[in-house]
Amino acid sequence: MYKIDVRKAFTLIELLLVVVIIGVLAAIMLPSFSGRSEEARITRAKTEIESTLGLALDMYEADTGSYPSTEQGLDALIIKPEGVPNWHGPYIKKTNRFEDPWENTYQYQFPGQKSTFSYDLMSPGPDGQIGTEDDISNFDEEKQDRMR
Repeated sequence: MYKIDVRKAFTLIELLLVVVIIGVLAAIMLPSFSGRSEEARITRAKTEIESTLGLALDMYEADTGSYPSTEQGLDALIIKPEGVPNWHGPYIKKTNRFEDPWENTYQYQFPGQKSTFSYDLMSPGPDGQIGTEDDISNFDEEKQDRMR
């Protein structure tokens, strides 16, 4: 009679080869993905500052005649401040209490010191420190100079 050789499992060498191949692919691919996630966070912070929060602040200003004071802060977009006429908010649906993608609180100031036309709104950026190179804000010093 003929004997049929049936393999029911992988050999140890085959398994090790697959693990090595997966490790090499992961070592090649992971660095490129990690840079993209930080880039996506930066883009999200810029979008929130320029569009989401910026639009909400502009709607507040259109209704009340002024931006919220520094003391009122961004909370004035969701909770009516005392003594503010014509407040028709909430102007934004926000569940993370005005945190940037790194869970730092957005910094708001009105009147703005760096933005000569309105308010200063900024994220400390990835390092969480105000006044460093990676800060993200609504003011661009070159753009401010061109508009003067």
